[in-house]
Amino acid sequence: MDKRLGVVSIVIENRENAAPAVNNVLTDYGEIIIGRIGVPYHERGVSVIAVLVDGTTDQVGALSGKLGSIPGVKVKSALSSRR
Repeated sequence: MDKRLGVVSIVIENRENAAPAVNNVLTDYGEIIIGRIGVPYHERGVSVIAVLVDGTTDQVGALSGKLGSIPGVKVKSALSSRR
């Protein structure tokens, strides 16, 4: 399958409970992760993570789905149209 470059954005609304689960999922998909940046936004009580990925649409979809199934986590992904 063709790989695509993209970004997965993650908003964690309950850091204490959700962050360990998010990190476990990201570790499981480490082979498609190029890099990540995380910013705790203390004033709003959330954390925001941007994960750069290079993988198939199936891989990125599975990553997004697993992250989105974690309570208190919101996920959106965008992939390049280039293959």
